[in-house]
Amino acid sequence: MSDRAQMIRVDQAGEYGATRIYAGQLAVMGDRAAHSGEIRAMAEQEAGHKAEFDALMAKRGVRPTALQPIWSVAGYALGAATALIGPEAAMACTAAVETEIDRHYSRQLEELAKDQGTAEDDPELADMIERFREDERAHHDAAIAAGAERAPAYPLLSAAIRLGCRAAIRLSEKI
Repeated sequence: MSDRAQMIRVDQAGEYGATRIYAGQLAVMGDRAAHSGEIRAMAEQEAGHKAEFDALMAKRGVRPTALQPIWSVAGYALGAATALIGPEAAMACTAAVETEIDRHYSRQLEELAKDQGTAEDDPELADMIERFREDERAHHDAAIAAGAERAPAYPLLSAAIRLGCRAAIRLSEKI
């Protein structure tokens, strides 16, 4: 499997996981809780990212991760659990996830930049990742502004979620 196929598969899995996290949060918070409007807007943006990766996967014949059913349940559970803790914990989840996704997308962009002007050049994928990285950064900043760092046990919660994200990324690259 090519490195590009691996990138597309893991990125689609991440966007899918994000939609599931937000679905879990919104199931608990409903439409009237603090930040639910912002969460709904982020969820819609993530759904758009996923749709673009779905289309790219179909175009290039890339299979989704075999772990997608696990990410569906895990993402929803993470979203619901953080929302049950409170609105700041839901935002802490977003900040933690987006921190790792920013790092992940930045590493991918560095790898793609090395191939510019060669047969491996992939401007379509690089453009998608760069656009989506900017959206993820905006989600992170919005979560911090909405009180993510005021969540109970924020350092521990953030570290645990970030660790889980890194593990999900590595597993989705391979499986």
